Amino acid sequence: MSTAGFDPALGASFVATPGGLGRRAGARFIDWIVAGIVGAVLFWLLNRSGNIPDWLSILPGAGFGFLYFVGFEVLTGSTPGKKLLGLHVNGPAGAPKPSVKESALRNCYMLLNLIPWIGGALWFVAALAIAVTVGSSPTKQGWHDRLADGTQVIED
Repeated sequence: MSTAGFDPALGASFVATPGGLGRRAGARFIDWIVAGIVGAVLFWLLNRSGNIPDWLSILPGAGFGFLYFVGFEVLTGSTPGKKLLGLHVNGPAGAPKPSVKESALRNCYMLLNLIPWIGGALWFVAALAIAVTVGSSPTKQGWHDRLADGTQVIED
């Protein structure tokens, strides 16, 4: 199913094809690898001095993924993984990219990993719920897209 949007550069409406679950999962996997490598380097750099407690030094690495997704979505509308697989995040009502608030809401589930002991399990449940809601939505919007006022991943 396609959804309508507006391209200010063209001055006209267009039909956007929602990004499917498989491509979205592939893009997310690529982005996790990139963000994970950078987060691991940050963790290593902070821990090499030995003066920072482990619980504090994990915050930049764990929070980096959230900042990675928000930063790329707000600045370009696509993370490197999405760009590589031909996907783009639109803001509500077909805006060319989400705002900081919309992207932060869309990706807030990633911060569940910061909760000690149960954060990983909570994150997994949230990610599974996203996959189910994307897969069952005619517009391929997950609960996180609805939480963010209707953001949508579309094919470029």
